[in-house]
Amino acid sequence: MEEHKDISVPWYLVSGFGAHLKATSRTLVIQKNGQVEEIPLTKIRHLLVMGGHFVHSGVISRLLSSGACVSFFEADGEPLGILKPFGFHYDDLVREAQQKAFSHSYAMAITKGSLHSRIRALQRLEEDLGEALFYEGEFEIMEKSLAELEFLVRVEEVRRIHRLVTDMYYEILARTFPHELGFRRRSPRPHQDVVNTLLSFGYGLLFGNACVAAIGAHLDPDIGFLHRGKGGLVNDLIDPFKTEMVDIPISILVREGIPEDEYECGPARCTLSDELIHTVIGRIRESIRQDLIDNQVLALCDALLKKTEYVVRPCQGT
Repeated sequence: MEEHKDISVPWYLVSGFGAHLKATSRTLVIQKNGQVEEIPLTKIRHLLVMGGHFVHSGVISRLLSSGACVSFFEADGEPLGILKPFGFHYDDLVREAQQKAFSHSYAMAITKGSLHSRIRALQRLEEDLGEALFYEGEFEIMEKSLAELEFLVRVEEVRRIHRLVTDMYYEILARTFPHELGFRRRSPRPHQDVVNTLLSFGYGLLFGNACVAAIGAHLDPDIGFLHRGKGGLVNDLIDPFKTEMVDIPISILVREGIPEDEYECGPARCTLSDELIHTVIGRIRESIRQDLIDNQVLALCDALLKKTEYVVRPCQGT
């Protein structure tokens, strides 16, 4: 995952391995791969350190004294811990707003964005392949379900529509893959086919990128609106982006053909070779748009704190 270079957002991400972080009285200095970058400390309200790096103690003290926070993550985005200045309460404000928010309106916005992106992606794929993907009545069911959302008053009803259309989406997408790969629909872990394994790996990368952005904004990653449980909010954030940022590049890779010696599927699970994993990381790194994820996180914070309408904006291609 690439480092986040856009300092228009109040957090800054250093990812990967081997960077050296130092600080002067006014700037954060990052040395990595023979390059040096200097960032004004006033531009950073939350430093996110993901992976293995060398962090001078002066970085911690300078940022904390300026009122900024520092969070640490595993290389895959799993949160490890956060350092906060004494008396820091902004995260309490954000998370209180998150807990008190009207879940229905947020779940509705997420579902609309997600389902719209999936339906449009299938339409574009049908045009690109030049063959019919939808069985009779399928497209009408998906469109009708999307329209039905406007009349649903309970979050559980919204979740039902989300599950219905999402399940149909994967079943239709499966028709574009070689039958012998064994992918028919999304399945729970552990996966026994290579396509589900690839999709889950890609979603894991996307989850990591969104998790660090959510924590950078002091959101609670486990308080979701559409999704529940651990990482619920992060799953809310990535759901509208899955189609463009993961499904499409993985689908192209699968249709190009994957050598049988690059994966091994058995009754317990399917494992990927290091070479295939490296290929997938390269494809997903190119397709994940951190700026879009960051902007969606900022939109969520604005909606929560200002009590305005939350609007989900999936990738432009959808």
